[in-house]
Amino acid sequence: MPFSSLGLSTSLLRAVAEENYTVPTAVQSAAIPAVLGGGDIRVSAQTGSGKTAAFVLPILEQLSKRRREPGRFCRALVLVPTRELAAQIGERVRRYGRFLPEPIKTLVVYGGVSINPQMMALGGGVDVLVATPGRLLDLIGHNAVSLSTVSVLVLDEADRLLALGFSDELERIVALLPAKRQSLFFSATFPPAVAALADRLLHEPLVIDVAPPVQQPSTIVERAIEVDALRRTQLLRHLVQENGWSRTLVFVATKYATEHVAEKLRRAGIDAGALHGELSQGGRTEALAHFKAGRLLVLVATDLAARGLDIDDLAAVVNYDLPRSAVDYVHRIGRTGRAGANGVAVSFISAETHAHFELIEKRHALRLEREQIAGFEPEELAPPPPLVSGTGGVKGKRKSKKDKLREAAGQKLARPAPAARPMAPAPFVAEEPREFFPWSQRPLAGRRVR
Repeated sequence: MPFSSLGLSTSLLRAVAEENYTVPTAVQSAAIPAVLGGGDIRVSAQTGSGKTAAFVLPILEQLSKRRREPGRFCRALVLVPTRELAAQIGERVRRYGRFLPEPIKTLVVYGGVSINPQMMALGGGVDVLVATPGRLLDLIGHNAVSLSTVSVLVLDEADRLLALGFSDELERIVALLPAKRQSLFFSATFPPAVAALADRLLHEPLVIDVAPPVQQPSTIVERAIEVDALRRTQLLRHLVQENGWSRTLVFVATKYATEHVAEKLRRAGIDAGALHGELSQGGRTEALAHFKAGRLLVLVATDLAARGLDIDDLAAVVNYDLPRSAVDYVHRIGRTGRAGANGVAVSFISAETHAHFELIEKRHALRLEREQIAGFEPEELAPPPPLVSGTGGVKGKRKSKKDKLREAAGQKLARPAPAARPMAPAPFVAEEPREFFPWSQRPLAGRRVR
């Protein structure tokens, strides 16, 4: 169905056309009419599925038809886990709403920057507030904004919000919201903690599940290359130059590795930057801007960039370090091959990470052929599996701690007690007879002389 059949105004349809959106995605087709209907929704959707437009467009439609409340109002609240995602959603709100008859006041707030400009911008209220939980609570504490007029609450990347430890902040924010509101809940996965949060927040929600099948889109070519851990940077440089990748996003495990790998690439003549959570907000924004503009050929990042970032024409994603969670593998490689474009996802496999990559493959029903690049063949072999005695290595057959204690106690009881050795009688020693002296007649050696 076309966008015109979803109930959007001509102003929003014009913005959609300007963005070159032709046909709504599955999540947009299901969510937009539901949000316009006023009910709660619970959406399971991966990044890259078009879920931002799925809630921004109907929210703008609703706000354009409602009267503003005077004072420190906030009509729609969008909570997100990271600064980058907040900035991206704020930009989408502005772009989608730029043709509306009455301008929609939008503000993005997050930590890591001065709070004073944000407090000043909140003066007179805001229509759409996109915020990270910590900074929002700071602003509430400064009496800069009130949540009493929020009519729509959006939780985007809810599983990520809980994974980053925002559960307490979410509880405090929800307690300040009016009971009568519309709640929109978006999450890529629904582990028990996320499902429990959805149950508390939502009232008879419409459940929309547009999670893609386990197989990845055919537009992404996945590769697994075996290489020694110490030669990964050299291989990365070789692949970037050999394949002529225009933009390459490289995932590493730590903030130190981002700076270390980026510096090595720069020494080799490749324009590279680092992105991690310890950078200032200015540094993070600058790195992303340079990467999107093509001034950086390679961006080395932690999992901070695994979700929510929309980067056009991203040629390749490289798992320099494998993700700790098998779920994050999908989010990482989903940065490339977006909107039907072709992309490459490369994972470096070293001797220490063979088993972990096999687990990732098992979780996602994958089986990738192991490659070796000429000149970078690994010299280290995969470590042999640990030796297992008895049934200790079989899941469900391993002895419990109680079983081990009982067995040890049984062996102790069954062990015969050592025979008692007869003790030799103590030799008889005759005491010398003691002489008795009256006190007055005792020897001087034993008396105290004053």
